[in-house]
Amino acid sequence: MRGFGDIAERLRRSTVQIFNGATNKDARSQGSGIVWNAGGLILTNAHVARTPEAEIELWDGRRFHARVASRDPRRDLATLRIVVNDGALEPATPGDSTSLRPGELVIAVGNPLGFAGALSTGVVHSIGALPGMGGQSWIRADVRLAPGNSGGPLANADGRVIGINTAIVNGLGVAVPAHSALDFLRRGAAPSLGVVLRPVDLGLLLLGVDREGAAANASLLPGDILLTRYDALTTALDSGRPTLRLHFLRGDGKRVHEAVVRLADAGEAAA
Repeated sequence: MRGFGDIAERLRRSTVQIFNGATNKDARSQGSGIVWNAGGLILTNAHVARTPEAEIELWDGRRFHARVASRDPRRDLATLRIVVNDGALEPATPGDSTSLRPGELVIAVGNPLGFAGALSTGVVHSIGALPGMGGQSWIRADVRLAPGNSGGPLANADGRVIGINTAIVNGLGVAVPAHSALDFLRRGAAPSLGVVLRPVDLGLLLLGVDREGAAANASLLPGDILLTRYDALTTALDSGRPTLRLHFLRGDGKRVHEAVVRLADAGEAAA
């Protein structure tokens, strides 16, 4: 199928490797990214773009220094920017993820385990919310993914990007739908506490707190337990209110504390 081979090659040319904090050729790849436009915008996962700066390697081996432009940990999306003087980038073509249906053929491209430009095919399994991952929609497909695929494109049979590969859940590849990525590019990051959470019996345990995030500014600390559930918290974050009142336990858990958290404005960088 020459036509399919051409589609796969175009996707490979729009897929990059991302090296976090890398300064030399021997550094290990941390994940993948998508050339989103000819101006040097790279779309990837927030968990791939973990550091303010990175190195980007294109399909032809050229390397560029990159800076993280924006991050949205809740939707696991981020953008990086590179400067390409000759403009020789081959951006991907976005597709319509809102019309995607189970059973459709999809193609995943990425750099699993550092192997550049690896391709996997499968079909869409389901589309919708996933337990413990908030109310947002995810694409699940039976494509073969491995560490290093994160941030790479999930495309339809025409080679149009309809998702950003993010994780493996119960053996299926999970991707952020392209329409969520487009919303992120237009409107910026969704409101975030800047924390790492783990569900426990009483609520949500704070495993980590970003020193510059909203939770840290409200004096929340690792080890605190928020007295809420994940879905309720995401609903509150998306309510549009500029502040949230959160109740939590600290230390011996004998006293309920309250914190007033100021969320970042839409135009502010969220972490």
